Amino acid sequence: MDRLQRPQTERSPLVDFDFDRHRLHLEGESYPEDAAAFFGPLLVALDHYLVHLRAEPPASPLVVDLRLTYFNSSSAKAFMNLFQRLEAAARDGVEVQVNWHYQSDDETMMEFGEDFREDFQAARFELCVFD
Repeated sequence: MDRLQRPQTERSPLVDFDFDRHRLHLEGESYPEDAAAFFGPLLVALDHYLVHLRAEPPASPLVVDLRLTYFNSSSAKAFMNLFQRLEAAARDGVEVQVNWHYQSDDETMMEFGEDFREDFQAARFELCVFD
């Protein structure tokens, strides 16, 4: 699969999905005008990628790094769709590591991470502080 990359804009996060290295990175603010149109291709790519991982699990985990400073409710729904897919893959034996990065003084993003983490049982979900 070809690497999926989108540059960060004022309203949408950087997206870098490196299939060969098993890494997905999202960074920035997320309040695109049409969240379904923005996240749709990412979710489709993730679905195809997870089919391959289920068939041939890699030696290293799929690592998902989210370093967000703001997101709206439409983006939150997209993240939930993303997380549900990751958790299902982890239940099927794919090793998944989600890293939720937040600034040390951003209690709101920390709390969102804590809330999202509650939905994970099979995949690992870590809260990671940065300054």
